[in-house]
Amino acid sequence: MNNDKDVLKALYDVIVDRKNNPKEGSYTNYLFEKGIDKMLKKVGEESAEVIIASKNPDKGELIYETADLMYHLSVVMVEKNVTWEDIYNELEKRRK
Repeated sequence: MNNDKDVLKALYDVIVDRKNNPKEGSYTNYLFEKGIDKMLKKVGEESAEVIIASKNPDKGELIYETADLMYHLSVVMVEKNVTWEDIYNELEKRRK
């Protein structure tokens, strides 16, 4: 099984590839075409869904909604040229 960094890096790389090499029918490309406001709206929606899922007893629902949030955050990060390494480095600084 891949570690967390590998999965997030792979997701990020796919999103970068979609931005650089659009594919017809791609949801990721749809988000890039619609722009940052649409991306941020989706992050807000997914954040709310994580909150709601956290109040329910079904752990699977929380996992599913968190994955959606991580995906949409990754799209915003690609749009704003922020990498997961940037995030890891910030978290590492906070740990010290």
